[in-house]
Amino acid sequence: MYPWLWFWAPQVHLPWSGDVAQRIDPTTHWFFQGIRPGAGHARIEEQAFDVASYGKQLGLITELLLDVARRSEGAPSPEAAEAYGKLADIARRIEAIKAREHSLDAALLERQLREVQRRGGADFEQLAARLRPLLEPPPAG
Repeated sequence: MYPWLWFWAPQVHLPWSGDVAQRIDPTTHWFFQGIRPGAGHARIEEQAFDVASYGKQLGLITELLLDVARRSEGAPSPEAAEAYGKLADIARRIEAIKAREHSLDAALLERQLREVQRRGGADFEQLAARLRPLLEPPPAG
């Protein structure tokens, strides 16, 4: 039974009590809201980032620019040659980082698979059956 003046009853919430609502999807709006208005439109930047990250965009631009510079005829100016060398060096260093990280990922995956194999049982057999098709070479064509 409710008290006669139930609408007057105070609600007290101590720390760690009361209703809990939690969003679990990551919010990246803080990054795009930091874009100065004169530098770009935050909502457009966020949607463009969903299409391709800045790293992906810069990687494609770098590949294209280095290819165009390699194919260009005539001697480049000393400044252009220096810039080309620096850009090519940056691209090589980034590729080395990618190769190292992919190698670390592969080593971690191998360690994890060996641990599952060591434990054995039905989990390993099911995992092995699911992974076998992934280890086949892709079909030609």
